[in-house]
Amino acid sequence: MSRATNGWRPKRAVDIIAGTPPGGGLDRVARALAKVMTEAKLLDVPVNVVNVPGDGARRAWTHVDNYRCDAHVIAISSPNLTTDHLVGLAAFDHSRYTPIATLITEYIAFAVRTGSDLHSGADLIGRLGRDPASVTVALSTALGNPNHVAFAKLTRHAGGNVLAPRIHVFDTALDAVADVVNGHADVTAVTAVSVAPEVAAGRLRVIGISAPERLPAPFAATPTWREQGVDCVIGAWRGVTGPSGINADQVAFWQGVLTAAINDPRWAGELATYSWSPMYLDGRALQNYLMQETADMTAVLGDLGLLQAPKP
Repeated sequence: MSRATNGWRPKRAVDIIAGTPPGGGLDRVARALAKVMTEAKLLDVPVNVVNVPGDGARRAWTHVDNYRCDAHVIAISSPNLTTDHLVGLAAFDHSRYTPIATLITEYIAFAVRTGSDLHSGADLIGRLGRDPASVTVALSTALGNPNHVAFAKLTRHAGGNVLAPRIHVFDTALDAVADVVNGHADVTAVTAVSVAPEVAAGRLRVIGISAPERLPAPFAATPTWREQGVDCVIGAWRGVTGPSGINADQVAFWQGVLTAAINDPRWAGELATYSWSPMYLDGRALQNYLMQETADMTAVLGDLGLLQAPKP
């Protein structure tokens, strides 16, 4: 049963929209949340995960547009709603929808093939300084997002032109990782859990992570960029956003359910499994965070030469 006892309650199945395919970053969060909601009996109705991949996860938001005022539909959100707008990939940002809460942050791992001559973070920094055009990086899911900003920060630290490296952009981190494994890119910059299976299989090694401190196993032996003398601390948060037009009672209902979910021991297990860091914000704190993120990303993307006019 839901922990929310007053106001609005869902009357039919709830859909959680994920803008990546099964196994992708947004999908993992959607399925972890659905699992905890279901096992902890936080809702009286079924919970479905609906994958709407494509166009750098922007297709999912056009899908959400079909459900104005319908709180039976929520979507997994990320900084892309800010950065896609700022780099001109999308005409919309968070203000078009109803942000409900952030849940977690995923930090970014830089991984290379085990046979690569890039043996350390210093090796990558050296090449980016000498010949940035010789470096090909595989990213997900869009230019200008935290993965791209993290890589650009390394390039700028090295003294290279941030626009010189070749960039392969994929709709899911799974494909970005495969691009490196298959020898088509030198390095991938994606959320840490996305590289874990290939690291365990011995096909990739991680040379740096954008976390403020070392992550637990399986990344405990991997130094952060800060440890390697590079000012690169950045993560990609994941949250829950509703369609436009949902009311205060509906937002309060979902905040109550999400608070119950993150306080359930099952959620702690999901954090450990996926190397996620907790980051719960809602209400005024969330609004302030999104406003500050827009200001910060505007400055960073402008400084890196990536800021563009919004797409009409």
